[in-house]
Amino acid sequence: MINLSTGAFYERSTRQIGSLRAQAETLQQQIGTGERFERSSDDPVAAARLRMLARTERITSVDTRNSELAEADLALTDQTLGSIADIVMRVRELAVQATVSTLNDDQRAAIGVEVASLRENLVLLGNSRNITGHALLGGQAAGKAYIDNGSGNGVQFVGTAAVTPLEIGEGQSVIPGMTGPEVFQFDAASGPTDLFAVLDGLAIALAGGGQAAADASSAALADLDRGLEKVTTAQTVVGARLNWIDLMSERREINTERIADERMSVGGADIAVTMSRLQETLTVLEATQASFVRLANLSLFSMLR
Repeated sequence: MINLSTGAFYERSTRQIGSLRAQAETLQQQIGTGERFERSSDDPVAAARLRMLARTERITSVDTRNSELAEADLALTDQTLGSIADIVMRVRELAVQATVSTLNDDQRAAIGVEVASLRENLVLLGNSRNITGHALLGGQAAGKAYIDNGSGNGVQFVGTAAVTPLEIGEGQSVIPGMTGPEVFQFDAASGPTDLFAVLDGLAIALAGGGQAAADASSAALADLDRGLEKVTTAQTVVGARLNWIDLMSERREINTERIADERMSVGGADIAVTMSRLQETLTVLEATQASFVRLANLSLFSMLR
């Protein structure tokens, strides 16, 4: 009976000290990781909610990446549209100059050379690339958006007619670009045309000289105005899409903060409280160990052994 009592004393003390050490280690781990529990079995309900929050965060990261890609492409598109508008306005200035009756054929031909050069620049802008190297205005086309068949033979659009929307969160999406026809094509008084054809026809007419050159310059003004209106409309659309991305990005930031707060509330450890509990546990552990040593060295226990 005496041996059993002595053994029970040691066993009980060992369990108590071991439990306190385990509690201390758990609390230290919570302070180190900031997490309230290590295994799902510690709190199944909270663990399920944390898994749901983690899935939401992964989806949000995809939406953020899509928004960044769309914003980059739209920003490049906006810059390109600005350059296109600059070219159209410059050509309009040249067309106005060419209508002046005091100009001779050589002077109009010189203007025609600049118009032809601006046409080539317009084709280059039409074939601008995005950050992945794809045609910026080519829809889903991987190569060029336009093929230049040369003066008098037109410029051919070889891209696709649409751009695939990108998901940017909360079931919302944005079209991350424009296609060439949405920028360059418009309806003139003579029927459907594009800016390439207008510049090409003007350059050819100016090179030919005579009254026809002056008449062509005057007629081109209305087409250039319609073409410029199409470009500025595209700029407005791109600006609206960029604003939409900014709005959705702000909403994602708010949701991200909410998720972080909920994650802390559900599974996060309150560092101040945890440190206080750790100090309390260490104090109890130290007292328990000291008590065990004193009791184990009492003369009665020595005699009972």
